[in-house]
Amino acid sequence: MKLNFLDYKITFFLVLSLFFKISLSQTFDENNLGANRTELYLKDLVNKNVAVVGNHSSLIFNNGKYVHLIDSLLALNINVIKVFSPEHGFRGEADAGEKIKDNIDNKTGLKIISLYGSNKKPTKNQLNDVDILIFDIQDVGARFYTYISTLHYVMEAAAENNIKLIVLDRPNPNGHYVDGPVRKKDLKSFIGMHAVPIVHGMTIGEYAMMVNNEGWLKNSIYCDLRIIKMKNYSRNMIYDTPLKPSPNLPNRKSINLYPSLCLFEGTNVSIGRGTNQQFQVIGNPSWTNYEYTFTPKSMSGAKFPKHLNTLCYGLDLRDSKELSEINLEWILEAYKISNEKKTFFKDSFDLLAGNHELKQQIIDGKSEKHIRESWTKELSDFKKIRSKYLIYN
Repeated sequence: MKLNFLDYKITFFLVLSLFFKISLSQTFDENNLGANRTELYLKDLVNKNVAVVGNHSSLIFNNGKYVHLIDSLLALNINVIKVFSPEHGFRGEADAGEKIKDNIDNKTGLKIISLYGSNKKPTKNQLNDVDILIFDIQDVGARFYTYISTLHYVMEAAAENNIKLIVLDRPNPNGHYVDGPVRKKDLKSFIGMHAVPIVHGMTIGEYAMMVNNEGWLKNSIYCDLRIIKMKNYSRNMIYDTPLKPSPNLPNRKSINLYPSLCLFEGTNVSIGRGTNQQFQVIGNPSWTNYEYTFTPKSMSGAKFPKHLNTLCYGLDLRDSKELSEINLEWILEAYKISNEKKTFFKDSFDLLAGNHELKQQIIDGKSEKHIRESWTKELSDFKKIRSKYLIYN
């Protein structure tokens, strides 16, 4: 597989993204990204063997254009010796859950080590020639989005091998709210590493500080961690990622709907994988009372989507209002109208919800208000923990 940090495909999407940024009057200046503030971390990298944990989203905005972090570091004569990549691979094109093999980058000759293949945590052998690690990946602020799980394992491996980790902070597109049930202890998984709600409202730098200082790494080990902060960032700013952070989050609307619609991944309802409206539509072949239809097809990033080649009826949510809380109305209604209640939920639903109660509350026909009230205490407790690590207003 040919890998180029800045191939024509990426450049095309960057041009499109810049056009839409102008039309949306984006308020966050990307010159203020943590990655852009090279004067703060470059001196730590001189004469060191550097490994980067990154993917296609690891971009620096420089003189009106995007440059990949690795290209930037190499141009500054930093000795980058290897790359670690998360779920979806270095180019962000692999399916959700698809195992990814190690590879070699065609442009630089750097080895790309998958952290979503034979191991999710860098091994001692993979780190034996590394002096310092840099983590730079665009997150979207949801507990089940696995880039924060990769962050956990990278921090743990860095701590165990006495390697300093630098996290280059980036905006959280869903950083303006905190919501959802807090993950229960017995439901720990790669889509729920920590006892946090579905939407945690933190940047990836803030999140790393919380994981480190709350003793959530194995054996409460402590990582030598440095956060390169953004300048002039507020979590209420509009931020449109320059590239889709993963194959099925193509735009700002999908990212905003993701925390609510991802619960449907644990049901028999499609959320548009295999279409061009991923995480912007919901549907099922049996919902024939709805007029809106779509048919999931095999495509890049969704080779085997739910209800493959089957006409689905449902809702087009692309014009729905911007969410500042998890929308429960859609899943409550979906279960209510389902003719397949015994097979509506999959085993993965509780892992996504983070508790066993939400599924039962839906089955029992509890109201949205009742369900939300059941989160109140644990959300309040989490917010107290979270408040200790907030860098930005």
